[in-house]
Formats: sequence, C-alpha cells, structure tokens
Amino acid sequence: MIGASFISGDKTRCPPVKVLSSQLREGNECQSSNGKPEYIIKRLGSNIDNLLRLSVVWMQGTVVEVQSDLNTVLMLDETGNFHVTGINNVPKGKPCLSPGKYVMIMGVIQSHSPEPVLRAVKMADLSDNATVHRKNWIYEVEDLQQTLP
Repeated sequence: MIGASFISGDKTRCPPVKVLSSQLREGNECQSSNGKPEYIIKRLGSNIDNLLRLSVVWMQGTVVEVQSDLNTVLMLDETGNFHVTGINNVPKGKPCLSPGKYVMIMGVIQSHSPEPVLRAVKMADLSDNATVHRKNWIYEVEDLQQTLP
C-alpha cells in the first residue's frame, strides 16, 4: 500500500482507506491534532461505536460524466454518486476516463456532503475485469475496515 507521504507530501496523513460513497456522505468532518480536516465514518459490518478516521481514500466506481474543461468527473459506486476533481493533474489518468469505464480513484477528501468530493492523486482503469472488481469491492472495503485498528 502506498504510504501517506507519497500521496500528499504530508507525513501526518494516514494511508488510503477503501470506502463507499455512502460512508462518506453519512460521515462527519472533524479536525486532526495537526489542524487538518479529517472525516469520521462508521466501519462496514460493525456497531456505531466502532468509527474510523480518515482523510485519504480509495474508491471504485463507474464513470458517469467527464468534464475535462472543469477538471472533474462524476462517478457512481454501488451506494451513490461521488465527484473527483484534479483529473487533469494525474499522470496517465485521462485514458481511463470515459463514460461506462470502471475506475479506481485514490484521493484526498475535499468534502463529504451532499455528495463526496475527492481530489485525485491516482487513477487506474479496472474495466478489463470490471465484473470481478465490482462484485468483490464491497467485501474488500468491509475486510479492510474490519482489519484496521
């Protein structure tokens, strides 16, 4: 897994966490000990008392709409829409951004409500095995979230 310092240059950020758009939408914003925004979400498959703090996420979904002139893309995962900004700044990211493609996005959370917004750091086209990736994604998210301290 890529360390946080590779993602943001900020050694205080946690590594990316696999999440669903609904988790971010239902989460809450808070401040970390260093004053940077973080988000608190409920882990999948757990009680409400078992929360997870994060600022960098890994999401997967289908490209709905690309707006290159606005540097954004609208994505859809199993639980709803989310927006990704900074798409023109990600090396080799543009080729995987066309409607219908299944894509992995790693990014920094910019907002969680009314719809999640990420600033892209990495993108990868998973369309070749989209059926497998899509089918397993929720299990990967839950497994990672249950494993994290």
